Amino acid sequence: MTPDSILVLYAHPAPQRSPLMRRLADAARALPGVTLHDLYETYPDFDVDGDRERALLAAARVVVFLHPLRWYGMPALMKEWMEATLRQGWAYGAGGDALRGKGWWLVTGTGSAPEAWTPGGMHGRPVADFLAPFEQAAALCGMDWIDPLVLYGSAQAGAAALDAQAAAFTLRLRALTEDVHGT
Repeated sequence: MTPDSILVLYAHPAPQRSPLMRRLADAARALPGVTLHDLYETYPDFDVDGDRERALLAAARVVVFLHPLRWYGMPALMKEWMEATLRQGWAYGAGGDALRGKGWWLVTGTGSAPEAWTPGGMHGRPVADFLAPFEQAAALCGMDWIDPLVLYGSAQAGAAALDAQAAAFTLRLRALTEDVHGT
């Protein structure tokens, strides 16, 4: 990784059940200037090497958090990654400015269609209500919050819808890459 690259932290505990997340990971992997880091592949035992992860973060200009929204939050290994990696005095708090000014882009998918994320819908609230902890974590670390990309209804999506969602992700990721590299 170069100091101006994009790091995609990919966390899906069951990628075989998510054609969308697999496609997004493959798209990120194929782009120059982007490093895909599969947390479940790297840490199947959940023993996250915080020093290694901090080195990866230090080399990135933008960090993309790519994972499904599971039970209104992040997958367990992503939470463990945050606990092991984002240390006080390094990522936040007194002297904790290692991530200040870097971009934080959340890309997440839901199995439910958009109408499920409304008052009166299955989840009773808009997805944005569940994203506040992610935005606060970015703020705590002094990172620039990039408007998240939420991909809805992947559980029921056909090939054309998955193609459209992967294209939207790739387009925004390419734009971030160009912004980072000044091209």
